[in-house]
Amino acid sequence: EVQLVESGGGLVQAGGSLRLSCAASGFTFDDYAIGWFRQAPGKEREGISCISSSDNSTYYADSVKGRFTISSDNAKNTVYLQMNSLKPEDTAVYYCAAAQSSSCPWLLARYRYLEVWGQGTLVTVSS
Repeated sequence: EVQLVESGGGLVQAGGSLRLSCAASGFTFDDYAIGWFRQAPGKEREGISCISSSDNSTYYADSVKGRFTISSDNAKNTVYLQMNSLKPEDTAVYYCAAAQSSSCPWLLARYRYLEVWGQGTLVTVSS
């Protein structure tokens, strides 16, 4: 079974940090693009970061650039999102998604068609 499981969310004060994890089963990260997305109630899903082992690339949305860092541990089949200097605007459910043999631009442009998603982890940032 192909599965992604997010973890690491929680409640933090503005300026705090969290590290999210996206653990994969049923496939390996050695030829995949993994993206992080977030969605707040009433808002569209937003692609915020991506890492691709297929073309050795990373991506950050302007809203998180300089504050968030994506990384991967292929041996553990896990992708991480280190989130620093958190703001209340970062409050959302965070999801990871995967696409085989894909670039980050491809994944981010076509996320509405992706079928492999995690269940989400809630990040709440208080003022």
